[in-house]
Amino acid sequence: MPMPWTFRHGDREWRRFLGDIREVMGTPSDNVAYTTAEGAFRAFRARLTVAEVARFAQILPAMPRALFLEGWEPAPPRPWADATIYLAEIQALRADHNFATDRAREAVAVALNRAVGPERLARALDGIGPGARAFWAVEGYSAAELAAHGF
Repeated sequence: MPMPWTFRHGDREWRRFLGDIREVMGTPSDNVAYTTAEGAFRAFRARLTVAEVARFAQILPAMPRALFLEGWEPAPPRPWADATIYLAEIQALRADHNFATDRAREAVAVALNRAVGPERLARALDGIGPGARAFWAVEGYSAAELAAHGF
């Protein structure tokens, strides 16, 4: 079997993922994009069961998957909240060095759609429930703008 694309071209996928976050947030910094993605992944992951974390991680490209699982210590899931709570959690990660904008969750959601494809992401989120769908919801983007990158 040939090596999966995500392992052969992980750096290319990662750069594209960070670039998508930078584009939506309007920042030139990969460091800001990285911290934003980590914060969003942590906020989302905190609301999942162990089985849901494991299943969701499987749809992610190699580097976002590694970041999604980085530092994970399984705990009982937190309740789903609203976008203001999620944004506060994203911005609280390394608060003294966190420059995530108010569009942080949206930026990671757009990057995630483009990385895995909206249909695949929707199927994964449907397996978790409406709270997961709401967490990653994006509005104001056309299907073409959210389409998976053709690597």
